[in-house]
Amino acid sequence: MDRYHQIVKQARSQIKEINCTDLEQRLQKGEHYYLIDVREQNEWQQGHIPDAIHLSRGILEVYIERLVDDPNAEIILYCGGGGRSALAGASLQTMGYKNIFSLAPGIKGWIEEGHEIV
Repeated sequence: MDRYHQIVKQARSQIKEINCTDLEQRLQKGEHYYLIDVREQNEWQQGHIPDAIHLSRGILEVYIERLVDDPNAEIILYCGGGGRSALAGASLQTMGYKNIFSLAPGIKGWIEEGHEIV
């Protein structure tokens, strides 16, 4: 296993993951949480999950407190396939955020399951 996959595996063991069905139900219920797309700008522009906020992985730690000042707020992160969002989630937990989730299959899984993107 290469180093990238090793650190993703470690990050996944430290955070909670959510699947597409659970996220879709939360979207439909209108629950309060922050849905953050941590992909790059060009990926975001190609399509994203409705109600998502874009805050790419490279600037997440710098700007997260401007967006979410409550360390107890629920934050759901996603990326292309779940690796970057797991790493981002572990990083946010290190910063003191307590309710972090990563969309396990990422937006690729979201699209494959037939869910809406905008």
